[in-house]
Amino acid sequence: MSPGRPTKVEGMADPARDGALFAPVAVARASSAIADQIRNAILTGRVKAGERLSPERELAEQFGVSRVTVRDALRSIEAMGLIEVKVGARGGAFVTAPTGSKVAQSMSDMMVMSATTPEDIVEARLIVELGTVTLACARATVEDLAQLRELCERGRDALAAGTYTRELSWDFHARLASAAHNGAVGGLTLSFRSTLSMHPLRVREGSRAHTLTVDEHLKIVEALEQHDGDAARRMMADHLLRGTTLEDRSAALLDWWRARDVRQSSSRRAK
Repeated sequence: MSPGRPTKVEGMADPARDGALFAPVAVARASSAIADQIRNAILTGRVKAGERLSPERELAEQFGVSRVTVRDALRSIEAMGLIEVKVGARGGAFVTAPTGSKVAQSMSDMMVMSATTPEDIVEARLIVELGTVTLACARATVEDLAQLRELCERGRDALAAGTYTRELSWDFHARLASAAHNGAVGGLTLSFRSTLSMHPLRVREGSRAHTLTVDEHLKIVEALEQHDGDAARRMMADHLLRGTTLEDRSAALLDWWRARDVRQSSSRRAK
């Protein structure tokens, strides 16, 4: 398959044969085949972010279907976060990059349907955020660290004023993910504001929860400033496991990370 050319879907004509962007469809579920073609065109760069798709009438002619069928296909593409449908004189279907909120919503739906337990949520957070602080230790810039410090100060000020909210904690973890400089980690971290939120556990702790959270955030930042991955992971584990009975699970993960660091350090010295 040549680069930049969309994958052909079974039951779908090949638009490349005559230079057209899309080809007529002849399958039972025409809207699904249309959605597949448009999705492939977007993902392979044949239609780029910010561009507007042809009007429904023209798309219906290209695909050889009714405008209603095209409209159904566009709705499914919009649900994927790949287009935004605007109304009005300058409206239409515009290509857009999927946002982290779409990732978070998909994960939320999946976890609700699978009856995820609070323990599963804590462990999932632990696995993700131990990796996040490890990346941040290696990649955080001076600006990243300054912004994390500033969030900690905002947290202390909010505590003193009695205005601290869970959103400030969410902002800290989001900024920490940014310091890892990995877009996928950043998108995944958005789910911490919904399905993977620690809020239900923190509510059990009462008024002291926010004070403990701010103190722990600061300790994590201090470890990052020292580029101490072991300390950063330990502080993050303590933070996430507070109020749970999952210490044994965390111990195994931390031991694995520590052994990995030792192996890498030994390998570098050998070179």
